Amino acid sequence: MRELVFFLEEPSAKAMLETLLPRMLDQSIAVRCVPFEGKQDLEKQLTRKIRAYQNQRARFIVLRDQDSHPDCSAVKQRLLDLCEASGKADHCLIRIACRELETFYLADLAAVEQALTLKGLSGLQPSRKFKSPDQLGSPSRELKMLTKGAYEKVAGSRAIGRYLGVDNARSPSFRNLIGAIRRMEDKLLQEAE
Repeated sequence: MRELVFFLEEPSAKAMLETLLPRMLDQSIAVRCVPFEGKQDLEKQLTRKIRAYQNQRARFIVLRDQDSHPDCSAVKQRLLDLCEASGKADHCLIRIACRELETFYLADLAAVEQALTLKGLSGLQPSRKFKSPDQLGSPSRELKMLTKGAYEKVAGSRAIGRYLGVDNARSPSFRNLIGAIRRMEDKLLQEAE
């Protein structure tokens, strides 16, 4: 069975992907989202979870926030090392959300506006702050303020995922995630049944 497995830092990422992925992926690919209870839990269990995964045709994408860590490449290397220890590193891709998952949402204020039934947010997109939201220090706080508290992490992520534009390039980390998903989809589709 063709399967794309996401190992995620938190349940909100699962909520977003569950509404985003059906609009993107070929229906012949099964999707499984495995949320953890934060980055420490993810890193503690990742090697074991990948190693023990029974479907030999599964491919894995690990998604984690950068948060306040100063070096995104160090975070990615740590996760790559954990995948390497599983013996299945060639089936894994790592993606880091710079700084937080909410960066993806701030890069697409039209999706936030539509999902949360708010008015006027998309008009803010051209402002310097939202042209390149990967540079923001606390995207989650910014999104809560911008939506006047209407954004709630899991429910908001689920709603926004339905409308996120997959071709949105304002967030390089979102663009890289979409690219990774498409690469894994291509690999899965090219493999013989």
